[in-house]
Amino acid sequence: MTSVPAAARRLTRRSEFLAAAAGRRFHTPRMTVQGIMRTSAADSGAGMRVGFTVTKRVGNAPERNRIRRRLRAAVDLASTSWPAASLDLVLIARREAISAPFDQLVDDLRNAAPALASGKGAAAPKSSRNGGRRRGKGSARPNGAARGAGTDVHEKTDKSP
Repeated sequence: MTSVPAAARRLTRRSEFLAAAAGRRFHTPRMTVQGIMRTSAADSGAGMRVGFTVTKRVGNAPERNRIRRRLRAAVDLASTSWPAASLDLVLIARREAISAPFDQLVDDLRNAAPALASGKGAAAPKSSRNGGRRRGKGSARPNGAARGAGTDVHEKTDKSP
């Protein structure tokens, strides 16, 4: 393992998590691992960085904390065999991570990082978050009707004397 403190190897900012979400993905029954290679010269020397996401869907606070602790410990063990790449990883836990044998978590991570570093993971979905739907007033138009098309129900009438 490297001599870099664990806190220095963490993803902490939202922009870092979003950048990793735009990268490749590696799926297991216990977690999804998102990863992206860092290309900027300033960040490239930092080695591999890891972030954790455990949502409320997974369980209550003590369960989420336990999953997060198990994933951190699995990262510490698995990182000894990871490639020395400038890679950002985000681990998105599933409910199965709380009851899975610890060795399975470590094996999942040992397989995920090299796959993402070599570009073998699944590509991130290309669609936008809202499924291509428009937001606001324009989304209620039937069958692609353009703004101002059709008859106007509220025609102006000039009733001035």
